[in-house]
Order: sequence, then structure tokens, then C-alpha cells
Amino acid sequence: MAEILTPAEAAALVRPVDDMAVPLGPGIPGSFLHALDARDDWEALRINGALLPDLFGVMMKPGVSYRSGFYGPAERFLIASGADVQFVPSDFRGFISLMAGLSTRIVGTMATPPDGDGWMSLSLHAGAHVDELRRAAADPDRICLVETSAKFPRTFGLEPEHPHRLHVDEVDWVIEGDYAPINLPDAPAGEIERRIAEFATHFIHDGCTLQTGIGSIPNAIAIALAEGPGGGYGVHSEMFTTGLARLHMAGKVTNTSKGIFEGVSITTFAAGEPDLYEFLDGNRDVAFLPVNVVNSPEVISRNADMITINGAMAVDLSGQIVADTITGNQFSGIGGHEDFVAGAALEGSDRSLVCLPSQATVDGQQVSRIVPKLPAGSVVTTPRHMTDTVITEYGTAELQGLTVRERALALAAIGHPDSRSELLAVAEVWPA
Repeated sequence: MAEILTPAEAAALVRPVDDMAVPLGPGIPGSFLHALDARDDWEALRINGALLPDLFGVMMKPGVSYRSGFYGPAERFLIASGADVQFVPSDFRGFISLMAGLSTRIVGTMATPPDGDGWMSLSLHAGAHVDELRRAAADPDRICLVETSAKFPRTFGLEPEHPHRLHVDEVDWVIEGDYAPINLPDAPAGEIERRIAEFATHFIHDGCTLQTGIGSIPNAIAIALAEGPGGGYGVHSEMFTTGLARLHMAGKVTNTSKGIFEGVSITTFAAGEPDLYEFLDGNRDVAFLPVNVVNSPEVISRNADMITINGAMAVDLSGQIVADTITGNQFSGIGGHEDFVAGAALEGSDRSLVCLPSQATVDGQQVSRIVPKLPAGSVVTTPRHMTDTVITEYGTAELQGLTVRERALALAAIGHPDSRSELLAVAEVWPA
């Protein structure tokens, strides 16, 4: 039977020399981590996680190190403030084996309060930690920590294989808190995002299965689809967003022609605005499955007419995609970028769309995001041979089946007019 603790009581039981693992983003037990802020006796506390939803003061304490598999605004702020934060390269699926290898003493997660039968829903995150939570619970030398909050929605998996819940009798600590999910609004779409969305929606027809992420471009695409004449869509997406919820609420999602996981939208974590969490609460139309299922390229490819929509920081004329670094410095993370690009490539009727504005502002100057060659020190997220279609506000470059020179010319043609002549000049002499 679990020991029922307050956040402060649980924080007091962490050793000065200790290690713990917490899930990505909305799965992080926030009240517990904040309770760690009050202590100053850390000697070697190592925290493993990703995409912090909040600024936790413990990360700034001497003797504390944080290893992250995905950076967000909080990680970038902590690094700028001098915290010991280091990036661990891995795609989201890889977190499963990484966590198993680390075998940290403490493994924690967020959940809903137990229902009448003692079951706590894992709420907004299945991800890579479900098996590790159960392994920790079964090991007398380890701690399975579950923080509960009534502010988190009760969500579901797919019984019996993926129940997406833990019972109070199988965990070690239950921390009763009142932490709230992050309010992560989609960035508003401007004219550039709307033009990109218009090109992207040409690839989406009735009955397609969709994957989208967070941001102004996916938001613009979701709005266009919600307001458009089409429908009958399916959803199979690493992240379930406010935009996907609004697509559901517009009656556009039926999940009736996917050929796999019929009748439900599939995801492994969710984050967005409060109305997203209200939509998810008690809603069996969305199923949360572990990331090794959701992000498996083979599983992705089994969806009928799969359309994956991802972003990029830069694309060079060979088709190499930089999606998680800027000038070689870590900005975000790998996540499922390569998996969803690769999954769509396994089936001829599927399409992978990489969408990005043609320019970015760097130090007050406009620079092209379609570049002749990646600068020295750049880190490629997704290799050229996987890239299918690249979209900017100036058009679409469909690369599959083209020669290397034809690919370069197609990408140059959708660059910003200020850079296009230079890009075309390079592309025209591109080596065969």
C-alpha cells in the first residue's frame, strides 16, 4: 500500500546523493519538484527529464545536475542562468531504453487522484516511463512516486495491453498536490503561416490520418481543416494539441478509416490550453499509448493515408533538415521528428510535410532558412534521404524520386525572393 505524503514530506525523503527520473513536460510531478527547492543540502542530486513545464529552483542549487532529452524555454533559461543542465541526444522512443539503463532510485510521474477502485490515470503523459514506473514499484530498493492533482484530466489507454493507469497498491509514494497542467497556447497564425497552411492542406483529403505538433503553423493547419469542407480524419500524433482538440470539436475527426486503432485518436502526451484539458477529461475518443507504439515508423505507416506535419529550423539544398539546434547549439530536441518522417516514407500513399517560413530574424537581420549548405557545426536532425516534401510560404518542393540537382532546384524555388537567385545559382551547378 502506498505511503500518502505531502510534497514537503516526500522532498524530505530524497537523499543528498540521489538520482531520479521524471517524464517529459506534462508528466513531471511539479509540486514535488518545487518542494525540493527548499533544501540546500544537495551533494550530488541528478535529475533526468525533458521539456520542463515550469522553472524549478532546485535546478539552480549547488550539487544538483539536470540531464534533459528535450529543451524548452525553462531549460534555455536555466542554462543562461548558469545551472548545470546538459542535453542527452535521443529520439523520444529511445528514452525507454535510456531510462531502463539508468535504473534511477526514484521514478516519478503526475496522475489523477485515485478513483473509487484505487486507479490513478496517468493523465497527460504515457511516453517512455510507463514500464520504468512499474519496474521501480516492483523493486524494493527503488521508489515509484506518483503525484496526484484533481486539476489533471482523467484520460485512458487501450485495455488490456496499454491501461494508462497505476493502482495505489502498486506504488510506493502517493503525493497529494494541486499542481496545474501547463497553459501552452498556440502561437497565433500570421499571413505567412496561413499561406503555408494553404499549401499543406492541398495534401490532406477526407479520411487522412494526421500528425501535428505545437506552434503557429500546425495551429493554422488545424484551423483551416476545422473551418474547411473536409472531414472523416483520423489522428495518430506523438503530441495531442489544442488544435487537434478543436478539430475533434468541429466534428472533423471520426477515426473510422485508419485501418489501425479504429475509433480513437492515438497519442503519447498532450499539452495546450485549458480547454484542451477539459476536452480530454473522461474522453475515451483519445487513447494515450507508450511512445514505442505511437512513434514506431512501422505502426505509423499502417495508418491509412498518413500525413505527418513537422517543422524545421533550416533545410539545405540537399534536403538535410535541422530541426532542434541553432548554429549547433541545442534549442529543443529530436522527439519524434525522424520517426514521423520515416514512417510516412514506408507507404506510398503517405506524405511527410516539413513546413517552415522561408526566413528567420537573427540579430535583427533577415536570413534564409533554405540554405545552400549547412554551416560548419550544424547538427542534422533528419537526413536528406528521408525528406519528402518541404513547404514555405512560397510553395512546395516534393523531393522524393528527384535527382540531387533536381532536389536542389526545387528547394531553391521556394526560398524567399531576397535569397532565391543566390540559391538557384548554387542549385544549377549542384554536383550530380
